[in-house]
Amino acid sequence: MKAILQRVLSASVTVEKEVVSSIGKGVLVFAAVAPGDTEREADSLAAKVLKLRLWDDDTGGRWRKSVIDIGGEVLCVSQFTLLASTKKGNKPDFHGAMGGEEAKRLYDYFFRKVQQGYAADRVKNGVFQAMMEVALVNDGPVTLELSAGQKPTPAPTPAPTSAPTPAPSE
Repeated sequence: MKAILQRVLSASVTVEKEVVSSIGKGVLVFAAVAPGDTEREADSLAAKVLKLRLWDDDTGGRWRKSVIDIGGEVLCVSQFTLLASTKKGNKPDFHGAMGGEEAKRLYDYFFRKVQQGYAADRVKNGVFQAMMEVALVNDGPVTLELSAGQKPTPAPTPAPTSAPTPAPSE
């Protein structure tokens, strides 16, 4: 799973000209599910969203308080485009994102874990697979990329080849 987390003063999601969710101070989380992701990755990402220290404390200590510590809110928005590949050509390739019902099931699981880890009324949601208008007032700005799960496998390094030894010159 992958997420983009933004510290916000406010954020909202509108679908078909109707505001479906809105929050005040807190975090906006764009989340995507990749093939091979499981509840384990969703658990890890949900915990990270809630525990990440993005605010200063009352004495000026930097990066000391989490969204829970400040009594903030969380808005989760599914966004499969986070997993796009743009390596070839000019058209994004979305094969890196899980599709269909399994993606919805895991995203919903992630959302419920965020709610369970905090307070259900402080955690809001977008609409899965809907065309959404997301509005936000970024605070800072502070924007972080979070990942949980499979790390890309590095390409194997070719074995060194021995160069032919030059013949001694006479």
